[in-house]
Order: sequence, then structure tokens, then C-alpha cells
Amino acid sequence: MGDWDLLVDRKDLRKARIAPAQAPPLADGEVRLRVERFSFTANNVTYGLMGDSFGYWKFFPAPEGQGRIPVWGFATIVESKVPEAPVGLRLFGYLPMSSAFTMQLAKGRAGFVDRAPHRAELPPTYNAYAEAPADPLDDHRALLRPLLMTSFLLDDFLGEDAGLKSLVLSSASSKTAMGLAWFAKARGLEVIGLSSPANAAAIAGLGLYDKVLTYDQVGSLKTAGSAAFVDFAGDRATTAAVHAALGATLTRSLIVGATHWEAGREDAAIVGPTPTLFFAPDQIRKRMADWGPGEVETRFDKGLRGFVAANPWLSLVCHQGAQGLTEAYHQVLEGRVRPQDGHIITPG
Repeated sequence: MGDWDLLVDRKDLRKARIAPAQAPPLADGEVRLRVERFSFTANNVTYGLMGDSFGYWKFFPAPEGQGRIPVWGFATIVESKVPEAPVGLRLFGYLPMSSAFTMQLAKGRAGFVDRAPHRAELPPTYNAYAEAPADPLDDHRALLRPLLMTSFLLDDFLGEDAGLKSLVLSSASSKTAMGLAWFAKARGLEVIGLSSPANAAAIAGLGLYDKVLTYDQVGSLKTAGSAAFVDFAGDRATTAAVHAALGATLTRSLIVGATHWEAGREDAAIVGPTPTLFFAPDQIRKRMADWGPGEVETRFDKGLRGFVAANPWLSLVCHQGAQGLTEAYHQVLEGRVRPQDGHIITPG
């Protein structure tokens, strides 16, 4: 088949279809890229769920009522009207779930940026594209770069609280939670994971958590000291139960994701600290100002390589073409993914 996009119903993410895509002639300042590979995870589901409130639908325009969920991965320029971005240049960054796409690419202070008017008001972290020569860890980078960067930034943010002794993480089987657990344990924190009965035994055996509880055991939750709750699930009832169980021991509550996207969002009463949203681009802007962009990447790259080396249980599951993407999309959306698995799609 020719070029295509995966389009989803913005009001019902279950409704997804492969649609033919047209490739109009390039204008000056534009490049055409062939998508090589990308990952699809619960993090991308969160992009879809928060597409309207956080502007994720704006990155890659789609027909009315439909959306193109962004993903992270590698693409190579196949046509160019940008002298600084020649054909053959390989980039890593924010992509659509498509076989190919067009950008208004320009050279930036560090790498390239998309200068399209519809992206001008969006967070610059998502508009940045880095040159990406081939590397043996490319599949791991496609999977872990966005997730583990959030883990890295969360750990950095929480590390500013010298009194913190324990972390409690919901959706403990998500890769971002696993990454945070790994970084935090390296700093000596107690880390407790909350998970469904289906995943609890699997993640308990990975060595990332000091303790794993199922959601129906939250009432017995206790920590070694002052604790923070990091919510990757987006289930208000679970948040309320954690707050109630920990009482005054809980000093901070962060909202990161919404992996339990179908969970009830009833107005359960929440005691203790007000849950606040952690937005990774804010923390990366802060650290880029503090450390410089080169140092952020250096520290993160060391962390990524360390995580991959220390966690051989991580398994890459590869999918080919539009059909493979469709299968992976529904597996992740419906939660039919083993904690050990990361899904990589090669569109071509």
C-alpha cells in the first residue's frame, strides 16, 4: 500500500483506522520524512486522553473529529527544501503514527526544530529533533527515551525534597513507573508499587520495587517514612485510598499519567496534600537552564544505558506495517501487554 496514517476518534480511542495519506509537493522550508520505527506505550494513550486539554492533537493535524496520536521514534529525510537538512539525515523526535510526514524544519541551537505555525505555541521539548546516527540501542531508545526521560526528571524533581524517604507508585507495571523506581532506589529510597493482580507477581520478580501491593490491598499500605505518591494510573478512587491509608505520612502527591483510562473518575474525597500535575517539559526547561542542554542529555544517556544494562528482563516486541501497528495499538489500549514487553513498530 501507499503512504498512510493511523487516525483515531478523539472521543473514543477504541475507534482507530488506517487511512491513505497524500504527499503534496514540498514548499520552501519543508522536508518529507520516512518513518523508520517508533514505540507505542501507555504514555501515548495518555497523549490521546489529554489531547484536547494539553494540545497533543495539534502537533499533527487530522480531519475534523479525528486525531493522530504522537509517538517517539526515528525518521529519515527523503525529500528536502531545507539546505541544512539534506536527504538521508536521520532524526529522533516526536512523530505521527504514519508511514511518512512533512515538517517545516529549521536548524536550531541544538539540532533541528519544526517551525510550522500550528506548533508555535506548543512546548519546545516536543518540537525538537536530534540528529540520530544508527546505534545498537535504537530500539531501546525508541521505547525508553520518552518514558525514561520522564522517570529521570521525576526523580530529579523529587530528589529536591531531602526529607522524602519513600515513594508509592500506581500503575507500577508501566515503563515510566519502573524507570522512576530504578532511579529512586539507586538514591536509597523505599519504593512501593501498586498494580493489578494480573501484573503484580510479574513485576514483583523484577527487583525494581521493595514491595508490590494490589489495588485491593491499598488499605494496608505503610511506608518507612515521609512519602510521596506518584500517580501514573489516573484513577481517582485509588488516589483517595492511598491518601487515606498514608494519612500524615504522605507529604506530596503527583499526577503523571492515565494508564487506567477507563477507570471511574468519580469525585472520591481526597484528604491530605492536593494532587498536582507533573509536566516533564517544565522540569527539563529548568534543568536545561541550570545545567545546559548538553549536560541534561549526558546525564540522561548515562541513566538510559544503565537501565538497559541492569534490566535484561526487558523484551522488545516488534510489529511490521499498518497491520502490525493496528494490532499493537489495540493491545496497549486494552492493557493486554506484559510488564516486561515494549512494543516497537516499523511502518515500512
